[in-house]
Amino acid sequence: MRRYGKNPDEDDIRVRPNRKGNRPRTHIRPKHEDAAEGMVLTVDRGRLTVLVDDRVVMAMKARELGRKAAVVGDRVAVVGDLSGKKDTLARIVRIEERSSVLRRTADDDDPYERVVVANADQLAIVTALADPEPRPRLIDRCVVAAYDGGLEPILVLTKSDLASADKLLETYATLDIPYVVTSREEFTDGAELARVHELLDGKVTAFVGHSGVGKTTLVNALVPEERRRTTGHVNAVTGRGRHTTTSALALPLTGAEGWVIDTPGVRSFGLNHVDPSRVILAFPDLEPGTVDCPRGCSHDEKDCALDAWVADGHADPARLYSLRRLLAARERRDGD
Repeated sequence: MRRYGKNPDEDDIRVRPNRKGNRPRTHIRPKHEDAAEGMVLTVDRGRLTVLVDDRVVMAMKARELGRKAAVVGDRVAVVGDLSGKKDTLARIVRIEERSSVLRRTADDDDPYERVVVANADQLAIVTALADPEPRPRLIDRCVVAAYDGGLEPILVLTKSDLASADKLLETYATLDIPYVVTSREEFTDGAELARVHELLDGKVTAFVGHSGVGKTTLVNALVPEERRRTTGHVNAVTGRGRHTTTSALALPLTGAEGWVIDTPGVRSFGLNHVDPSRVILAFPDLEPGTVDCPRGCSHDEKDCALDAWVADGHADPARLYSLRRLLAARERRDGD
């Protein structure tokens, strides 16, 4: 076997020829400094629609991103054909840092979390007041997921012509969650639609709710079909004339600045991924009181310092009850 010294001459080094005739592999990846910025509108079986300036471009993820997946709402760097013309395909080479993430697991025993939406400012939790009956435990779980992911929760209560919203709103009064109550009759007149617009204006808002609560009807009113068609033929993803909410879809808000992200209806909202210690951050009046809590405190045990904090008048007892109810939601099933 031939050995080379510390300073071999070039003639001493043997280079194995590349039989395939292509370039040798390298670990040095291009920086793509001239890549265009875009926002992911839809994701469908490896193909993504991305808004670049005023054009909607079909793209796929670059190999160098590995297992890192882009989701609706992601800000991405795109190279390649950015014309948006039919049968063209661009390449996503970078996913920018996310300001927020809405995550869920299939159930509480599932260790694998899934990012549903990125970079949303708000989570609109759509709940019918009747037909179907409200599911407070599911609402609690969505609120926890919003706080955990850096989104502000808002309540959108539908079908108030069938039942009063007072009891449900009382349950969440201490959380100071913005809300809007809509009815089927008044909503068609536009007055309640205007109030929804006020909550969404200038924000990126993800909508979540289980089947039958009127979520898709609400989104259709906020983003009429004509507006959808101008959003780069997004409906072509389903192969039909309208979106069937089988995957998340970002749409520009009509009549105001902002975006609406329609997500598929949920039957459950697993919170296995949530760190309970992060939920307390949504309660700034209670968070300072955790300084004296024992290590690893669940905030629902005998030695929890929050009881003394509230007893000393630093916070409303109802706020502590709300915190503990939300933390307990992580351990309860949605249908309870």
